[in-house]
Amino acid sequence: MRPDITYTETDGGIYNPDSCTPLEAAWKKNEIELHTLGRGTYPGRPLEEGELSKVKSIGYWDAKTIQNWGLDYHRNEGIEICLLESGSLQFDLNNNTYQLAPNTLTITRPWIPHKLGDPKISPSKLHWIILDVDVGQPHQPWQWPDWIILKQEDLAQLTDILRRNEQPVWTVGQSVKDCFVRMGQHIKNKKSIFLDSKLKVLINELLISMLELLTLEKPVLNDSLITSKRSVEMFLDNLKELVNEEWTLNGMASYCGLGTTQFSKYCQEITNATPTNYLNQLRIKKAHHLITTEKGKSITDIAYDCGFSSNQYFTQIFKKHYKVAPQKYREEYLRNELKIIEGH
Repeated sequence: MRPDITYTETDGGIYNPDSCTPLEAAWKKNEIELHTLGRGTYPGRPLEEGELSKVKSIGYWDAKTIQNWGLDYHRNEGIEICLLESGSLQFDLNNNTYQLAPNTLTITRPWIPHKLGDPKISPSKLHWIILDVDVGQPHQPWQWPDWIILKQEDLAQLTDILRRNEQPVWTVGQSVKDCFVRMGQHIKNKKSIFLDSKLKVLINELLISMLELLTLEKPVLNDSLITSKRSVEMFLDNLKELVNEEWTLNGMASYCGLGTTQFSKYCQEITNATPTNYLNQLRIKKAHHLITTEKGKSITDIAYDCGFSSNQYFTQIFKKHYKVAPQKYREEYLRNELKIIEGH
């Protein structure tokens, strides 16, 4: 299942890939130099069909001054490889913060949330490529574009390392830097001929240099990153942001690329609850927050905002958790809140 479009009952997608809106806005205001090629919502010159197939975005920014924006937590549909050529930049991934220095490479697996900025972007020159490998879940095999010419065994080794590697930041030598710098020069030069072929050669060079780096460094590889259980863990971790969707058991399992039995088994292991019960727990938690903070919103609106199909079902589930109907809970909460205020 590919989570690259908004969820509907039939197509099963959830997340929209990052559109780099703040970056594009700064570029249009001439606050930053930007030279990129992109597909879909990514900024820059649009890539044509058949040109750099599976490349979603490639290029660089050059920020001479501190920017008043950052790229908050976002996801990309492909593997994202970035090189900081100059300056400094804060990079966050997996609840860890890294301060990037020149000649620092970052590798972010598909759909992993990450952000850039602290929260603003420091003066920096950052190169990147986002390459789609046709996966929506960690346990699914990667599919590289057919113009990647690494020997089959070498590409398999690189893929295995990238899928199971948890270390996202690396210090690199001249060969990796040269690949990015030369790609950037070709993209900036609007008169560059044979651009598609030149960039494909450089991307292949980049992947070979990365394979050499990762083979020599021997990073610790984590088998759990590519299991079906990991796919369920990631889905459940993000489900709190998606409780308003019309989820069914089949829909949740299908999104994870699993059957309902296997999905339910992993959900029970991870949360000690069935998928439906866990979803209702998250929905009730959100509903409790809305009931106690958005006092002007009706109980019915809150029920629908939290993904419940009817106010009656919402009331039934809410009473199981709080032993009282939502409206009565709100009234008692407001009375207690008033008493506390009057007591002061």
